Amino acid sequence: MQVTVEVATQYQGPPQSGNGGYVSGLLASYLSPQQAAQGVEVTLRAPTPLNVPINVEVESARTAAYVGDVLIGEALPRDLELRVPQPPTFARALAAQAYSPALDPTIENVVSGGTGFHPVCFCCGADVAVGQGLRVFASSVSGFDGVAAAWCPDTAFADAAGLLPTEIIWAALDCPGQFAFLNKGIRTGLLGRITARLLRPVAANEQLVISGWCLDIEGKKHFAGTALFNQRGERCAYSKQVWIGRR
Repeated sequence: MQVTVEVATQYQGPPQSGNGGYVSGLLASYLSPQQAAQGVEVTLRAPTPLNVPINVEVESARTAAYVGDVLIGEALPRDLELRVPQPPTFARALAAQAYSPALDPTIENVVSGGTGFHPVCFCCGADVAVGQGLRVFASSVSGFDGVAAAWCPDTAFADAAGLLPTEIIWAALDCPGQFAFLNKGIRTGLLGRITARLLRPVAANEQLVISGWCLDIEGKKHFAGTALFNQRGERCAYSKQVWIGRR
C-alpha cells in the first residue's frame, strides 16, 4: 500500500524541515498495533521537506517515506527495553522550567533572533504559539541526573477521544533527549534514529512529565533516553535516541 502525506510548516524541527520525532511517529503510526507493541525503530535518512508530497510505502512489517527517489526515513518493529529512572514530580519540573534552554535569552540559537535554544521547533520552540507547538520546555531538576519537562498538552492535539495521536507522543519524546546533553554542556546535531515504545494511551490536558537523560557517546553518536509519565505517575512511553553531530 502507498499513501501520500505532507508535513506542514507547523511541524518543523530544524529550520525548513520536519521535526524528527513527529516524522518518526508518523511513520510508526502506519505499523499495526501488534507490530508496534514492543517498540518501533525509525531511522531518519534525510531531512524531511515541508509542504511537499511524501510517498509512504506501507509493507508487511516496514514503512518507508520517499520524496522522489530520496529515502527520508523508514520504520521497523523493534523490541525496546530500557531502564527508565524515576522522574521528578510535575511540580518540581514546573518549578525548574524557567531555567530551560528553550527559554534561555542568552543561549546560542538554532534560529537567530528568537527565544531560547530552538525558537521554531514544534516540540520545544518557545516562539510557537500554544495550540500550534507542544512547548515542551525541559530543564535540569535538582536531584535528577537529566532533565524534565512539566507538560500539559493542549486539546488542539487530541483526537476525538481526547487522546494524543502516535506522532504527537513521539514528537514530545524528541527534544528532551537533546536537552539532556545540553544540560551537560554538549551540543549535539540532528536526530538520526529513535526507537520508541508506547505503553498506554496519553490524554490531552493532563499534567504530564517528560524526562530525558544521557546514555553514552560514541564519536559523533550521542545516545539518550526519554520517557513520558501521566499525572498518576504511570509510565506511558519511552524512547532511545541517537543524535548525530558534534563530538
